[in-house]
Amino acid sequence: MNAVVRHPLRNERIRAALAQLAVAAFVLAIVTWLAAGILADMRARNLVPGFGFLRNVAGFGISEGPAFAPTDSYGRALVVGLANTLRVAVAGIVLATAWGFAVALARISGNVLLGGMARGYIEALRNTPLVLQLVLWLSLLRALPPLSEAIALGSVGAGAGAAGGAAGGAATQTAWLLLSRKGAAVAWWQLTDGAPFLALDLPTTGRFGYDGGLVLSPEFAALLFGLVVYTGAFIAEVVRSGIEAVSHGQIEAARAVGLREGQALRLIVLPQAMRVIVPPLTNQYLNLAKNSSLAIFIGYPDLFNVSQTVGNQTGQFVAVLGIVMAVYLTISLGTSLAMNAYSRRARWVGR
Repeated sequence: MNAVVRHPLRNERIRAALAQLAVAAFVLAIVTWLAAGILADMRARNLVPGFGFLRNVAGFGISEGPAFAPTDSYGRALVVGLANTLRVAVAGIVLATAWGFAVALARISGNVLLGGMARGYIEALRNTPLVLQLVLWLSLLRALPPLSEAIALGSVGAGAGAAGGAAGGAATQTAWLLLSRKGAAVAWWQLTDGAPFLALDLPTTGRFGYDGGLVLSPEFAALLFGLVVYTGAFIAEVVRSGIEAVSHGQIEAARAVGLREGQALRLIVLPQAMRVIVPPLTNQYLNLAKNSSLAIFIGYPDLFNVSQTVGNQTGQFVAVLGIVMAVYLTISLGTSLAMNAYSRRARWVGR
């Protein structure tokens, strides 16, 4: 019997491969056409394609972050913007995680008042635009009293400082947190000369600013606080759903062996809930890092804000935005890889 010869196009795999090649060729043609148009427009504006402009003198200043002078290069300006972005992103992730877990525990605590307050906070924060919240927090900081009338929260007493004693024994108030139009000063732990352990560095109000503590500008404080309370609302729901996904029998078994509620939550419930929590928690970390680009609305010099200034001065918007996109892509992929590695390590295999 003669073998039946089938036409190559009747093969499903060949048809799929040809379709993919056709799509790839179409996409490549579109990209090539766009690139040619962009290069032609740049030549018409006497702009040299490439990244050589990064070595040119910037000619502008950056209000905060690593030291930067107007005589530094555009490349240095972008590095400072990146440092400011990482600064708020890392601090925001740590604080939002702690705050989100706390709100989630309040939500499921069984206390009617505490649970109601947590639910109201979550619903209010998740359903209002983040940009609006950032502008609100900055406006509230701008409405604070001047430095001479700074609000002290968590005051731990008063003592005569060296400068105050020399000036007639005037007492200097110390506090955990000082708030004024100049921003916020927060107490923090640091190594001190001659001290074997960490010592608490308390902020005080000076003549022209804060002395001691960790000083935050109004823009940074508003951005950090806004990102933390906004993202914390989403993290709270992620944590709540993860905890409620654990079988109630696990809690009953923990009680049967004599574990208290806190011990059962820490030793039994949370380790199992983390396999449900980690994937959506990773998404919230990525959202927080990318939402930090909204700093441009309140004047904080993050990477995106600085890149707009560089683009306006050089005209190299394509190159600058390409760099910014590559940086955010790297941050997102790095965060995803770290969280996926943790997820694989903490994976719980059910039987």
